[in-house]
Amino acid sequence: MDKIKMTTPLVEMDGDEMTRIVWQQIKDIVITPFVDLKSEYYDLGLVHRNETDDQVTIDAANRTKELGVAVKCATITPNAQRMTEYNLKEMWKSPNGTIRAMLDGTVFRAPILVKGITPFVSCWKKPITIARHAYGDVYKNSEIRVDGAAKAELVVTYPDGREDRKTIFEFADSGVIQGIHNTDKSIEAFARSCFNYALDIKQDLWFATKDTISKTYDHRFKDIFAEIYEAEYKEKFEAAGITYFYTLIDDAVARIMRSEGGILWACKNYDGDVMSDMLASSCGSLAMMTSVLVSPDGVYEYEAAHGTVTRHYYKYLKGEATSTNPMATLFAWSGALRKRGQLDSIDELVAFADKLEKASIETIEEGTITGDLKNLIKVPNKNVVNTEDFLKAIAAKLAQ
Repeated sequence: MDKIKMTTPLVEMDGDEMTRIVWQQIKDIVITPFVDLKSEYYDLGLVHRNETDDQVTIDAANRTKELGVAVKCATITPNAQRMTEYNLKEMWKSPNGTIRAMLDGTVFRAPILVKGITPFVSCWKKPITIARHAYGDVYKNSEIRVDGAAKAELVVTYPDGREDRKTIFEFADSGVIQGIHNTDKSIEAFARSCFNYALDIKQDLWFATKDTISKTYDHRFKDIFAEIYEAEYKEKFEAAGITYFYTLIDDAVARIMRSEGGILWACKNYDGDVMSDMLASSCGSLAMMTSVLVSPDGVYEYEAAHGTVTRHYYKYLKGEATSTNPMATLFAWSGALRKRGQLDSIDELVAFADKLEKASIETIEEGTITGDLKNLIKVPNKNVVNTEDFLKAIAAKLAQ
């Protein structure tokens, strides 16, 4: 059969460990047999990042800005153990953090729902999407270990020499301090990305912070969201029949546990990180979670929400069979191909992405599953297979 043609390439960012193996399997088994894939390849594996002094990550992000669509494999963010294991020049920053900062994007994560896997929160009937601000806060912090009695101050120095100064704490003994920041520009981009995405998926938007305690930092987020909503989006939301709602983060957590779902929940960086993991675990696993980074000017980077599956990779290196769930990575590819098709007006490519996701979900619902779903799914005749055979079962459906 004729393969679907692409006109514009997408940016392809390869990754590490087991997800790198699965990445190639997905391409070989369920994409390139059906699509004449056009991509510009960047190797974001830790070895190559170390060889290039992480320049490859910057190059990939810049090219994503130019082409508009990227798909990214899971990557290692090194710690002290990885420094030794990979003989690194330095402890390189998170590639995700670098890319998110350069694109000034918001991460949107939602569970892949399938029949037979009931969310642990029994009232959840519709997907909940987490919007995570992907800049600043604890992920771009400065920290100091205080080793004795000391006075810690917060100091802002302006170009004209003017200073704002506030005492953080007067230490009688040792301790720690941390400085975090954000910018109005990034918060505004976060707000607009959330409002636009809510309109795209026709879901009510919730936003939550802790402004009662953080009366300057968190309150700035609240004010910017409110100002932009009133000035630019209120009429659009009313016309679409959806609402914008602000509340405290602890109230949002309580409300979400009683909700039916069908909500876009906007969170600051750390809140979005942990709440998306909570959502994924409640609905199955991190391997059943979609993730897309959207910039305010319409650049999309699709990725898996989970890590590099290190434990499976070590088994793989020993020649042992593994049953790694490829769904999140698979949906990253389908999301990127769909968006590329939409931007280039290639209906066949959009339809292929839809069919790929449908075939993947049907494969699970009919009982062919990876090992992580064995105790989660309730279907007759479960057939636990390795990753390659799972992808071949999806490909067989696609071929039909």
